[in-house]
Amino acid sequence: MPKKIRKAVLPVAGLGTRFLPATKSVPKEMLTVVDKPVIQYIVEEAREAGIEHFVFVTGRNKAVIEDHFDIAYELEATLAARGKTSELGIVERSRMPPGWASFTRQQEPLGLGHAIWCARDIVGDEPFAILLPDMIMRGREKGCLAQMMDVYAETGGNVIAVEECDPALAHQYGIVGVGETRGNARAITGMVEKPPKGTAPSNLYISGRYILSPEIFSHLGRHERGAGGEIQLTDAMLRLMDKDRFWSVKFDGTTYDCGSKIGFLMANLVYGLDRDGLGDEFRREIEAHLKAH
Repeated sequence: MPKKIRKAVLPVAGLGTRFLPATKSVPKEMLTVVDKPVIQYIVEEAREAGIEHFVFVTGRNKAVIEDHFDIAYELEATLAARGKTSELGIVERSRMPPGWASFTRQQEPLGLGHAIWCARDIVGDEPFAILLPDMIMRGREKGCLAQMMDVYAETGGNVIAVEECDPALAHQYGIVGVGETRGNARAITGMVEKPPKGTAPSNLYISGRYILSPEIFSHLGRHERGAGGEIQLTDAMLRLMDKDRFWSVKFDGTTYDCGSKIGFLMANLVYGLDRDGLGDEFRREIEAHLKAH
């Protein structure tokens, strides 16, 4: 039986330049979709999947992320004293249990692979998950990482979430080639980061969720530069494929790329429309606006 996945790495050191000037003072991971920071949606997905320890790879001006998942003594005491039990419950549910979070610093923006390498000593010698914090992945029945955990329990090895893209746009993504099928998984036969037009092995792109063996750290530790002069996670995974199996899981759900303005706005729209006590009024306001304009 495969070793249990207990830890998840969340690389949150990015600058968020596409959301300036907001991200001058607010980390992009703390921008809110309706009333929760983007990063909280990611943590909730991981907790649903059974993750017990979160490793946040941070950068400058990211301390507010650590504070968000901590106890807010003054706020909680004030809410309790005023009898605001509903609001107090919301705040308490955003806490991380004691000992569930670690924070390490990526001093230089040297790429995703470098960010993951920075977590090596905390992860240790056990398989782990990676969740990119820009991607809110809304599963139909269960979250993306939970779907991947089901496949991992059957196959072991390394597991990557994939989704379909327009083949004409495959050159914009990291693309996988696939082979044999086992249940809901397909074996990965190759990976290529942003293939030249017309050369992609499929239209399945890597969508921001990974389960990897700790051997990835030895490959990342070479600090070899790839695309954009950065240390690329995809390059290290390709080297790991020489001896370890990789499986792909086609995510059953919808992904909102909150690293882009359109994806962020769509996430707010969809989650706002689905929110109890808010959705009906929000829908009426949208319809009235569209009618007037």
